[in-house]
Amino acid sequence: MTLPKDPDWWRGAVIYQIYPRSFQDSNGDGIGDLPGITARLDHIAALGADAIWISPFFTSPMKDFGYDVSDYCDVDPMFGTLADFDALVTRAHELGLRVMIDLVLSHSSDQHPWFRESRQSRDNPKADWYVWADAKPDGTPPNNWLSIFGGSAWSWDARREQYYLHNFLTSQPDLNFHNPDVQEAQLDVTRFWLARGVDGFRLDTINFYFADKYLRDNPALPKELRNDSIAPAVNPYNHQMHLFDKNQPENLEFLRKFRAVLVPYGAAAVGEVGDAQRGLEIMAEYTSGGDKVQMCYPFEMLQPKRLTADGVEATFARMAAAAPDAWPCWSYSNHDTVRHITRWKLSDEGAKAYTALLMCLRGSVCLYQGEELGLPEAEIAFEDLQDPYGIEFWPEFKGRDGARTPMVWQQDNAQGGFTTGPRAWLPVTAPHLTRAVGAQTGVEASMLEFYRAALAFRRAHPVLREGTMTGIEAVGAVIRFHRQGSEEIFCAFNLGEGTQEIDLPEGRWETVGQNIGGQPADGGKAILGPWHYCLARRV
Repeated sequence: MTLPKDPDWWRGAVIYQIYPRSFQDSNGDGIGDLPGITARLDHIAALGADAIWISPFFTSPMKDFGYDVSDYCDVDPMFGTLADFDALVTRAHELGLRVMIDLVLSHSSDQHPWFRESRQSRDNPKADWYVWADAKPDGTPPNNWLSIFGGSAWSWDARREQYYLHNFLTSQPDLNFHNPDVQEAQLDVTRFWLARGVDGFRLDTINFYFADKYLRDNPALPKELRNDSIAPAVNPYNHQMHLFDKNQPENLEFLRKFRAVLVPYGAAAVGEVGDAQRGLEIMAEYTSGGDKVQMCYPFEMLQPKRLTADGVEATFARMAAAAPDAWPCWSYSNHDTVRHITRWKLSDEGAKAYTALLMCLRGSVCLYQGEELGLPEAEIAFEDLQDPYGIEFWPEFKGRDGARTPMVWQQDNAQGGFTTGPRAWLPVTAPHLTRAVGAQTGVEASMLEFYRAALAFRRAHPVLREGTMTGIEAVGAVIRFHRQGSEEIFCAFNLGEGTQEIDLPEGRWETVGQNIGGQPADGGKAILGPWHYCLARRV
Protein backbone atom coordinates (compact mmCIF):
# COMPACT_ATOMS: atom_id res chain seq x y z
CA MET A 1 0.00 0.00 0.00
CA THR A 2 1.20 3.51 -0.80
CA LEU A 3 -0.22 6.75 0.49
CA PRO A 4 -1.61 9.34 -1.94
CA LYS A 5 1.09 11.50 -3.47
CA ASP A 6 1.15 14.86 -1.76
CA PRO A 7 4.24 16.94 -2.50
CA ASP A 8 3.53 19.08 0.59
CA TRP A 9 2.89 16.29 3.11
CA TRP A 10 6.02 17.32 5.04
CA ARG A 11 4.96 20.90 5.65
CA GLY A 12 4.14 21.19 9.33
CA ALA A 13 4.35 17.43 9.79
CA VAL A 14 5.19 15.79 13.10
CA ILE A 15 7.95 13.24 12.49
CA TYR A 16 8.74 10.56 15.08
CA GLN A 17 12.36 9.43 15.18
CA ILE A 18 13.04 5.74 15.79
CA TYR A 19 16.48 4.53 16.86
CA PRO A 20 16.11 0.93 15.64
CA ARG A 21 18.55 -0.71 18.05
CA SER A 22 16.44 0.53 20.95
CA PHE A 23 12.81 0.55 19.88
CA GLN A 24 11.66 -3.09 20.04
CA ASP A 25 13.49 -6.42 19.89
CA SER A 26 11.44 -9.16 18.20
CA ASN A 27 13.82 -12.12 18.49
CA GLY A 28 15.27 -11.91 22.00
CA ASP A 29 18.84 -11.00 21.06
CA GLY A 30 18.67 -7.75 23.03
CA ILE A 31 18.86 -5.51 19.94
CA GLY A 32 15.89 -3.79 18.34
CA ASP A 33 14.98 -4.67 14.76
CA LEU A 34 12.65 -3.91 11.87
CA PRO A 35 9.95 -6.48 12.78
CA GLY A 36 9.97 -4.98 16.27
CA ILE A 37 9.34 -1.51 14.82
CA THR A 38 6.47 -2.86 12.72
CA ALA A 39 4.88 -4.42 15.79
CA ARG A 40 4.93 -1.07 17.62
CA LEU A 41 3.78 1.28 14.86
CA ASP A 42 0.31 1.44 16.42
CA HIS A 43 1.82 3.41 19.30
CA ILE A 44 3.15 6.09 16.95
CA ALA A 45 -0.10 6.28 15.01
CA ALA A 46 -2.04 6.65 18.27
CA LEU A 47 0.32 9.44 19.31
CA GLY A 48 -0.81 11.39 16.25
CA ALA A 49 2.47 11.58 14.31
CA ASP A 50 2.44 12.04 10.54
CA ALA A 51 5.65 10.19 9.72
CA ILE A 52 8.49 8.13 11.12
CA TRP A 53 12.20 8.61 10.60
CA ILE A 54 14.23 5.44 11.10
CA SER A 55 17.91 5.84 11.95
CA PRO A 56 20.30 3.67 9.87
CA PHE A 57 19.62 -0.05 9.53
CA PHE A 58 21.90 -0.69 6.53
CA THR A 59 24.64 -3.32 6.42
CA SER A 60 27.41 -2.04 8.68
CA PRO A 61 30.30 -3.16 10.90
CA MET A 62 28.58 -0.99 13.56
CA LYS A 63 31.66 0.93 14.64
CA ASP A 64 29.32 3.96 14.82
CA PHE A 65 26.12 1.95 15.16
CA GLY A 66 24.99 2.10 11.56
CA TYR A 67 26.33 5.50 10.57
CA ASP A 68 29.24 3.59 8.98
CA VAL A 69 27.57 1.94 5.99
CA SER A 70 29.14 -0.95 4.09
CA ASP A 71 26.12 -1.60 1.80
CA TYR A 72 23.64 1.21 1.18
CA CYS A 73 21.08 -1.06 -0.49
CA ASP A 74 20.59 -3.84 2.04
CA VAL A 75 19.48 -4.36 5.63
CA ASP A 76 22.00 -5.48 8.23
CA PRO A 77 21.05 -9.01 9.39
CA MET A 78 21.00 -7.63 12.94
CA PHE A 79 17.87 -5.68 11.97
CA GLY A 80 16.24 -8.12 9.56
CA THR A 81 15.84 -8.32 5.80
CA LEU A 82 14.63 -6.23 2.88
CA ALA A 83 11.37 -8.19 3.12
CA ASP A 84 11.05 -7.05 6.73
CA PHE A 85 11.57 -3.48 5.59
CA ASP A 86 8.90 -3.84 2.91
CA ALA A 87 6.48 -5.17 5.52
CA LEU A 88 7.27 -2.21 7.77
CA VAL A 89 6.51 0.27 4.98
CA THR A 90 3.25 -1.50 4.15
CA ARG A 91 2.07 -1.45 7.76
CA ALA A 92 3.09 2.18 8.25
CA HIS A 93 1.14 3.22 5.18
CA GLU A 94 -1.90 1.26 6.38
CA LEU A 95 -1.76 3.38 9.54
CA GLY A 96 -1.38 6.61 7.56
CA LEU A 97 2.27 7.07 8.52
CA ARG A 98 4.87 8.24 6.00
CA VAL A 99 8.27 6.55 6.18
CA MET A 100 11.56 8.46 6.14
CA ILE A 101 14.94 6.75 6.39
CA ASP A 102 18.36 8.06 7.36
CA LEU A 103 20.77 8.42 4.43
CA VAL A 104 24.45 8.73 5.37
CA LEU A 105 25.84 10.01 2.09
CA SER A 106 28.90 11.99 3.16
CA HIS A 107 30.95 9.02 4.34
CA SER A 108 30.88 5.23 4.28
CA SER A 109 32.44 2.46 6.29
CA ASP A 110 36.03 1.54 5.48
CA GLN A 111 34.54 -1.92 4.81
CA HIS A 112 32.46 -0.65 1.90
CA PRO A 113 33.59 -2.19 -1.44
CA TRP A 114 34.08 1.32 -2.82
CA PHE A 115 36.68 2.18 -0.21
CA ARG A 116 38.34 -1.23 -0.31
CA GLU A 117 38.93 -0.69 -4.01
CA SER A 118 39.87 2.96 -3.64
CA ARG A 119 42.66 2.28 -1.16
CA GLN A 120 44.34 -0.38 -3.33
CA SER A 121 46.17 2.08 -5.57
CA ARG A 122 46.18 5.61 -6.92
CA ASP A 123 44.97 4.61 -10.38
CA ASN A 124 42.12 2.11 -9.91
CA PRO A 125 38.55 2.97 -11.08
CA LYS A 126 37.53 4.10 -7.59
CA ALA A 127 40.83 5.82 -6.75
CA ASP A 128 39.19 9.26 -6.69
CA TRP A 129 35.96 8.24 -4.92
CA TYR A 130 37.26 9.31 -1.50
CA VAL A 131 39.19 12.36 -0.31
CA TRP A 132 42.86 11.43 -0.58
CA ALA A 133 45.82 13.78 -0.20
CA ASP A 134 49.59 13.63 -0.02
CA ALA A 135 51.40 14.31 3.22
CA LYS A 136 53.21 17.56 3.80
CA PRO A 137 56.98 17.34 3.17
CA ASP A 138 57.52 16.52 6.86
CA GLY A 139 55.04 13.63 6.72
CA THR A 140 52.28 15.34 8.68
CA PRO A 141 48.64 15.54 7.49
CA PRO A 142 47.72 17.82 4.58
CA ASN A 143 46.07 20.44 6.78
CA ASN A 144 44.78 21.18 10.26
CA TRP A 145 41.27 19.76 9.94
CA LEU A 146 39.96 17.91 12.99
CA SER A 147 37.61 14.98 13.44
CA ILE A 148 34.47 15.56 15.49
CA PHE A 149 35.30 12.33 17.31
CA GLY A 150 38.75 13.57 18.35
CA GLY A 151 42.20 14.01 16.79
CA SER A 152 43.15 14.77 13.22
CA ALA A 153 40.58 14.30 10.44
CA TRP A 154 43.27 12.53 8.40
CA SER A 155 44.53 8.94 8.62
CA TRP A 156 47.53 7.48 6.83
CA ASP A 157 47.12 4.58 4.43
CA ALA A 158 50.34 2.67 3.74
CA ARG A 159 49.19 1.15 0.45
CA ARG A 160 48.64 4.48 -1.28
CA GLU A 161 51.11 6.36 0.89
CA GLN A 162 48.50 9.05 1.26
CA TYR A 163 46.15 10.37 3.89
CA TYR A 164 42.37 9.94 3.63
CA LEU A 165 39.81 12.31 5.17
CA HIS A 166 37.41 11.21 7.92
CA ASN A 167 35.31 13.81 9.70
CA PHE A 168 34.23 11.18 12.19
CA LEU A 169 35.84 7.83 13.09
CA THR A 170 38.93 6.65 11.20
CA SER A 171 36.69 3.81 9.96
CA GLN A 172 34.35 6.36 8.30
CA PRO A 173 36.22 7.73 5.25
CA ASP A 174 34.67 10.74 3.52
CA LEU A 175 33.46 10.33 -0.05
CA ASN A 176 34.72 12.76 -2.69
CA PHE A 177 31.60 14.58 -3.92
CA HIS A 178 33.70 16.59 -6.37
CA ASN A 179 33.66 13.36 -8.42
CA PRO A 180 30.42 13.22 -10.50
CA ASP A 181 30.46 9.40 -10.34
CA VAL A 182 30.18 9.55 -6.55
CA GLN A 183 27.21 11.89 -6.79
CA GLU A 184 25.47 9.62 -9.26
CA ALA A 185 26.14 6.52 -7.16
CA GLN A 186 24.52 8.16 -4.13
CA LEU A 187 21.58 9.35 -6.20
CA ASP A 188 21.15 5.72 -7.33
CA VAL A 189 20.99 4.72 -3.65
CA THR A 190 18.24 7.30 -3.22
CA ARG A 191 16.33 5.88 -6.20
CA PHE A 192 16.64 2.34 -4.79
CA TRP A 193 14.82 3.24 -1.58
CA LEU A 194 12.23 5.44 -3.27
CA ALA A 195 11.32 2.49 -5.47
CA ARG A 196 10.68 0.47 -2.29
CA GLY A 197 8.06 2.96 -1.14
CA VAL A 198 10.04 5.32 1.07
CA ASP A 199 8.38 8.73 1.44
CA GLY A 200 11.46 10.72 2.32
CA PHE A 201 14.89 10.94 3.86
CA ARG A 202 16.73 12.43 6.78
CA LEU A 203 20.11 13.45 5.39
CA ASP A 204 22.87 12.94 7.93
CA THR A 205 25.54 15.66 8.04
CA ILE A 206 24.12 17.36 4.94
CA ASN A 207 26.68 20.18 5.07
CA PHE A 208 29.65 17.77 5.06
CA TYR A 209 29.24 16.43 1.51
CA PHE A 210 31.91 18.64 -0.04
CA ALA A 211 35.31 19.63 1.35
CA ASP A 212 37.36 22.49 -0.04
CA LYS A 213 39.12 21.15 -3.14
CA TYR A 214 42.25 23.12 -2.25
CA LEU A 215 42.32 21.62 1.27
CA ARG A 216 42.98 24.97 2.90
CA ASP A 217 43.52 25.18 6.66
CA ASN A 218 40.61 26.22 8.86
CA PRO A 219 41.31 29.44 10.77
CA ALA A 220 41.34 29.46 14.56
CA LEU A 221 38.16 30.49 16.33
CA PRO A 222 38.61 32.89 19.25
CA LYS A 223 37.57 31.40 22.58
CA GLU A 224 34.83 33.97 23.15
CA LEU A 225 33.11 32.86 19.90
CA ARG A 226 33.12 29.13 20.64
CA ASN A 227 30.08 27.15 21.73
CA ASP A 228 29.29 23.54 22.45
CA SER A 229 26.18 23.20 20.31
CA ILE A 230 27.44 20.38 18.07
CA ALA A 231 30.50 19.09 19.96
CA PRO A 232 31.17 18.99 23.72
CA ALA A 233 33.16 21.86 25.21
CA VAL A 234 36.14 19.57 25.89
CA ASN A 235 36.49 18.77 22.17
CA PRO A 236 39.14 20.84 20.31
CA TYR A 237 36.92 20.64 17.23
CA ASN A 238 35.30 23.78 18.67
CA HIS A 239 38.60 25.68 18.39
CA GLN A 240 38.30 26.13 14.62
CA MET A 241 36.12 28.17 12.29
CA HIS A 242 35.01 25.41 9.91
CA LEU A 243 35.26 27.32 6.66
CA PHE A 244 36.88 24.67 4.49
CA ASP A 245 36.17 21.16 5.80
CA LYS A 246 32.40 21.55 5.23
CA ASN A 247 29.73 24.10 4.15
CA GLN A 248 31.06 24.38 0.59
CA PRO A 249 29.06 26.19 -2.13
CA GLU A 250 29.21 23.21 -4.51
CA ASN A 251 26.72 21.46 -2.23
CA LEU A 252 23.86 23.61 -3.48
CA GLU A 253 24.02 22.17 -6.99
CA PHE A 254 24.13 18.61 -5.68
CA LEU A 255 21.07 19.27 -3.52
CA ARG A 256 19.24 20.47 -6.63
CA LYS A 257 20.06 17.15 -8.32
CA PHE A 258 18.89 15.32 -5.21
CA ARG A 259 15.59 17.22 -5.16
CA ALA A 260 14.98 16.36 -8.81
CA VAL A 261 15.18 12.67 -7.90
CA LEU A 262 12.55 13.13 -5.18
CA VAL A 263 10.02 15.03 -7.27
CA PRO A 264 8.42 12.14 -9.24
CA TYR A 265 7.74 10.31 -5.97
CA GLY A 266 6.37 13.24 -4.01
CA ALA A 267 9.11 12.51 -1.48
CA ALA A 268 10.68 14.95 0.99
CA ALA A 269 14.00 15.37 2.78
CA VAL A 270 15.13 16.95 6.01
CA GLY A 271 18.81 17.77 6.33
CA GLU A 272 20.88 17.74 9.49
CA VAL A 273 22.92 20.95 9.55
CA GLY A 274 25.79 20.63 11.99
CA ASP A 275 27.51 23.97 12.33
CA ALA A 276 28.08 25.86 15.56
CA GLN A 277 28.32 29.32 14.03
CA ARG A 278 26.18 29.44 10.86
CA GLY A 279 23.62 26.65 11.28
CA LEU A 280 20.53 28.79 10.66
CA GLU A 281 22.07 30.57 7.69
CA ILE A 282 23.09 27.27 6.10
CA MET A 283 19.62 25.87 6.73
CA ALA A 284 18.21 28.90 4.93
CA GLU A 285 20.50 28.32 1.93
CA TYR A 286 19.57 24.64 1.69
CA THR A 287 15.78 25.05 2.02
CA SER A 288 15.04 28.31 0.20
CA GLY A 289 13.98 28.59 -3.41
CA GLY A 290 11.95 25.36 -3.58
CA ASP A 291 14.66 23.51 -5.52
CA LYS A 292 16.83 21.91 -2.83
CA VAL A 293 15.75 20.03 0.30
CA GLN A 294 12.36 20.86 1.75
CA MET A 295 13.52 21.32 5.34
CA CYS A 296 16.53 21.21 7.63
CA TYR A 297 16.90 20.96 11.33
CA PRO A 298 19.49 23.22 12.87
CA PHE A 299 20.84 22.88 16.39
CA GLU A 300 19.39 26.04 17.93
CA MET A 301 16.89 24.03 19.97
CA LEU A 302 19.27 21.16 20.66
CA GLN A 303 21.64 23.36 22.65
CA PRO A 304 22.92 22.47 26.12
CA LYS A 305 21.53 25.77 27.44
CA ARG A 306 17.78 25.94 27.96
CA LEU A 307 15.81 27.68 25.23
CA THR A 308 14.59 31.05 26.51
CA ALA A 309 12.02 33.53 25.23
CA ASP A 310 14.87 35.75 24.02
CA GLY A 311 16.41 32.73 22.30
CA VAL A 312 13.21 31.95 20.39
CA GLU A 313 12.91 35.58 19.24
CA ALA A 314 16.56 35.73 18.15
CA THR A 315 16.36 32.40 16.31
CA PHE A 316 13.38 33.42 14.20
CA ALA A 317 14.89 36.85 13.54
CA ARG A 318 18.10 35.29 12.22
CA MET A 319 16.14 32.87 10.09
CA ALA A 320 13.96 35.64 8.62
CA ALA A 321 17.03 37.72 7.79
CA ALA A 322 18.74 34.79 6.05
CA ALA A 323 15.75 33.55 4.02
CA PRO A 324 12.11 34.25 4.93
CA ASP A 325 10.86 31.20 3.01
CA ALA A 326 13.24 28.72 4.68
CA TRP A 327 11.45 25.83 6.36
CA PRO A 328 12.87 24.47 9.62
CA CYS A 329 12.24 21.17 11.34
CA TRP A 330 12.46 21.80 15.08
CA SER A 331 13.43 19.27 17.71
CA TYR A 332 14.55 19.31 21.32
CA SER A 333 16.07 15.82 21.50
CA ASN A 334 17.57 13.15 19.27
CA HIS A 335 19.97 10.20 19.40
CA ASP A 336 23.02 12.49 19.55
CA THR A 337 22.02 14.81 22.40
CA VAL A 338 21.30 14.56 26.10
CA ARG A 339 17.53 14.26 26.45
CA HIS A 340 16.10 17.74 26.91
CA ILE A 341 14.29 16.99 30.19
CA THR A 342 17.71 16.38 31.74
CA ARG A 343 19.67 18.86 29.63
CA TRP A 344 17.41 21.74 30.59
CA LYS A 345 16.58 20.44 34.10
CA LEU A 346 12.84 20.51 33.40
CA SER A 347 9.98 19.50 35.66
CA ASP A 348 7.07 17.71 34.00
CA GLU A 349 5.19 21.02 33.88
CA GLY A 350 8.16 22.70 32.24
CA ALA A 351 8.46 19.87 29.70
CA LYS A 352 4.77 20.19 28.84
CA ALA A 353 5.12 23.93 28.27
CA TYR A 354 8.00 23.39 25.87
CA THR A 355 6.04 20.69 24.04
CA ALA A 356 3.05 23.01 23.63
CA LEU A 357 5.42 25.68 22.30
CA LEU A 358 6.94 23.24 19.82
CA MET A 359 3.48 22.39 18.48
CA CYS A 360 2.78 26.09 17.85
CA LEU A 361 5.98 27.08 16.03
CA ARG A 362 6.19 27.61 12.29
CA GLY A 363 7.98 24.62 10.82
CA SER A 364 7.84 20.86 11.02
CA VAL A 365 8.52 18.94 14.21
CA CYS A 366 10.73 16.00 15.06
CA LEU A 367 10.06 14.00 18.23
CA TYR A 368 12.56 11.47 19.53
CA GLN A 369 11.37 8.10 20.82
CA GLY A 370 10.66 8.18 24.55
CA GLU A 371 10.28 11.94 24.59
CA GLU A 372 6.52 11.45 24.76
CA LEU A 373 7.05 9.54 28.02
CA GLY A 374 9.11 12.31 29.60
CA LEU A 375 12.15 10.06 29.77
CA PRO A 376 15.21 11.66 31.40
CA GLU A 377 18.75 10.90 30.26
CA ALA A 378 19.72 7.44 31.51
CA GLU A 379 22.75 7.12 33.76
CA ILE A 380 25.12 4.61 32.16
CA ALA A 381 28.16 3.16 33.93
CA PHE A 382 31.45 3.35 32.06
CA GLU A 383 31.62 -0.45 31.78
CA ASP A 384 28.25 -0.45 29.97
CA LEU A 385 29.19 2.26 27.44
CA GLN A 386 28.97 1.37 23.76
CA ASP A 387 29.45 4.79 22.16
CA PRO A 388 33.04 5.36 20.94
CA TYR A 389 32.53 9.13 21.28
CA GLY A 390 31.75 8.80 24.99
CA ILE A 391 34.59 6.36 25.61
CA GLU A 392 37.02 8.83 23.99
CA PHE A 393 36.01 11.84 26.09
CA TRP A 394 34.90 10.17 29.35
CA PRO A 395 34.18 11.40 32.01
CA GLU A 396 33.89 15.05 30.95
CA PHE A 397 31.59 13.93 28.12
CA LYS A 398 29.69 10.70 28.71
CA GLY A 399 28.69 10.15 25.12
CA ARG A 400 25.32 9.50 23.57
CA ASP A 401 24.30 6.20 25.13
CA GLY A 402 22.20 7.86 27.82
CA ALA A 403 19.75 8.96 25.11
CA ARG A 404 19.86 5.64 23.26
CA THR A 405 18.68 3.20 25.93
CA PRO A 406 15.73 0.93 25.06
CA MET A 407 12.19 2.19 24.80
CA VAL A 408 10.07 1.18 27.81
CA TRP A 409 6.70 -0.38 27.05
CA GLN A 410 5.71 -1.95 30.37
CA GLN A 411 6.85 -1.39 33.94
CA ASP A 412 6.39 -4.91 35.31
CA ASN A 413 9.31 -6.27 33.31
CA ALA A 414 13.02 -5.75 34.02
CA GLN A 415 13.63 -5.00 30.34
CA GLY A 416 10.60 -2.73 30.02
CA GLY A 417 8.99 -5.04 27.46
CA PHE A 418 11.75 -4.18 25.00
CA THR A 419 13.16 -7.70 24.74
CA THR A 420 12.34 -11.23 25.88
CA GLY A 421 16.07 -11.88 26.20
CA PRO A 422 18.00 -11.70 29.47
CA ARG A 423 19.87 -8.53 28.56
CA ALA A 424 19.45 -5.51 26.28
CA TRP A 425 22.34 -3.99 24.35
CA LEU A 426 22.15 -1.01 26.72
CA PRO A 427 20.65 -1.32 30.20
CA VAL A 428 17.06 -0.36 30.93
CA THR A 429 17.24 1.91 33.96
CA ALA A 430 14.80 1.90 36.89
CA PRO A 431 13.69 5.55 36.51
CA HIS A 432 12.54 4.75 32.98
CA LEU A 433 10.40 1.77 33.99
CA THR A 434 8.01 3.94 35.98
CA ARG A 435 7.38 5.99 32.84
CA ALA A 436 6.58 3.04 30.55
CA VAL A 437 3.88 3.34 27.89
CA GLY A 438 1.65 0.92 29.80
CA ALA A 439 1.95 2.94 33.00
CA GLN A 440 0.88 6.19 31.28
CA THR A 441 -1.77 5.11 28.80
CA GLY A 442 -5.16 6.39 29.86
CA VAL A 443 -3.75 8.40 32.78
CA GLU A 444 -5.10 11.89 32.17
CA ALA A 445 -2.23 13.86 33.72
CA SER A 446 0.53 11.71 32.22
CA MET A 447 3.13 12.99 29.80
CA LEU A 448 2.03 10.50 27.15
CA GLU A 449 -1.59 11.64 27.19
CA PHE A 450 -0.41 15.25 27.11
CA TYR A 451 1.63 14.59 23.97
CA ARG A 452 -1.35 12.89 22.34
CA ALA A 453 -3.53 15.89 23.14
CA ALA A 454 -0.89 18.39 21.99
CA LEU A 455 -0.46 16.64 18.63
CA ALA A 456 -4.24 16.47 18.23
CA PHE A 457 -4.47 20.22 18.94
CA ARG A 458 -1.89 20.93 16.22
CA ARG A 459 -3.73 18.72 13.77
CA ALA A 460 -7.08 20.37 14.61
CA HIS A 461 -5.68 23.81 13.80
CA PRO A 462 -4.02 23.67 10.35
CA VAL A 463 -2.79 27.23 10.81
CA LEU A 464 -0.23 25.82 13.28
CA ARG A 465 1.11 23.51 10.58
CA GLU A 466 1.04 25.81 7.58
CA GLY A 467 0.29 29.41 8.58
CA THR A 468 2.56 32.41 8.90
CA MET A 469 4.17 33.39 12.20
CA THR A 470 4.28 37.10 12.99
CA GLY A 471 4.73 39.48 15.89
CA ILE A 472 7.40 37.32 17.54
CA GLU A 473 8.34 39.11 20.74
CA ALA A 474 10.04 38.21 24.01
CA VAL A 475 8.72 40.07 27.05
CA GLY A 476 10.67 38.93 30.06
CA ALA A 477 10.34 35.15 30.21
CA VAL A 478 7.29 35.19 27.92
CA ILE A 479 7.53 34.52 24.19
CA ARG A 480 4.47 35.67 22.25
CA PHE A 481 3.51 35.48 18.57
CA HIS A 482 0.62 35.11 16.12
CA ARG A 483 -0.08 32.22 13.76
CA GLN A 484 -2.17 33.42 10.80
CA GLY A 485 -3.85 31.67 7.90
CA SER A 486 -7.20 29.88 7.89
CA GLU A 487 -7.64 31.41 11.35
CA GLU A 488 -5.54 33.52 13.70
CA ILE A 489 -4.19 32.15 16.97
CA PHE A 490 -2.33 34.25 19.51
CA CYS A 491 0.25 32.27 21.49
CA ALA A 492 2.04 33.31 24.67
CA PHE A 493 4.31 31.00 26.67
CA ASN A 494 5.88 31.70 30.04
CA LEU A 495 9.24 29.91 29.86
CA GLY A 496 10.20 30.87 33.38
CA GLU A 497 9.44 30.18 37.02
CA GLY A 498 7.90 33.56 37.83
CA THR A 499 4.37 34.86 37.21
CA GLN A 500 3.62 37.37 34.50
CA GLU A 501 0.47 39.19 33.40
CA ILE A 502 0.03 39.71 29.66
CA ASP A 503 -2.38 41.76 27.60
CA LEU A 504 -4.03 40.13 24.64
CA PRO A 505 -3.86 42.05 21.36
CA GLU A 506 -6.77 44.32 20.46
CA GLY A 507 -9.92 42.62 19.25
CA ARG A 508 -12.14 39.76 20.39
CA TRP A 509 -10.47 36.52 21.40
CA GLU A 510 -11.59 33.17 22.75
CA THR A 511 -9.21 30.90 24.59
CA VAL A 512 -8.47 27.51 23.06
CA GLY A 513 -6.31 24.58 24.04
CA GLN A 514 -7.58 24.33 27.61
CA ASN A 515 -7.27 20.57 27.36
CA ILE A 516 -3.52 20.96 26.92
CA GLY A 517 -3.14 23.47 29.71
CA GLY A 518 -4.02 26.70 27.94
CA GLN A 519 -4.85 29.41 30.50
CA PRO A 520 -8.06 31.43 30.23
CA ALA A 521 -7.96 35.11 29.29
CA ASP A 522 -10.34 37.35 31.20
CA GLY A 523 -11.00 40.91 30.15
CA GLY A 524 -8.25 40.87 27.58
CA LYS A 525 -5.63 39.80 30.10
CA ALA A 526 -4.07 36.49 31.12
CA ILE A 527 -2.11 35.64 34.25
CA LEU A 528 0.67 33.23 33.34
CA GLY A 529 2.19 31.41 36.26
CA PRO A 530 5.37 29.34 35.94
CA TRP A 531 5.32 27.31 32.70
CA HIS A 532 1.81 28.51 31.87
CA TYR A 533 0.67 29.60 28.43
CA CYS A 534 -2.29 31.17 26.73
CA LEU A 535 -3.66 30.21 23.32
CA ALA A 536 -6.44 32.39 21.95
CA ARG A 537 -8.32 32.46 18.66
CA ARG A 538 -9.54 35.69 17.07
CA VAL A 539 -13.31 35.74 16.73
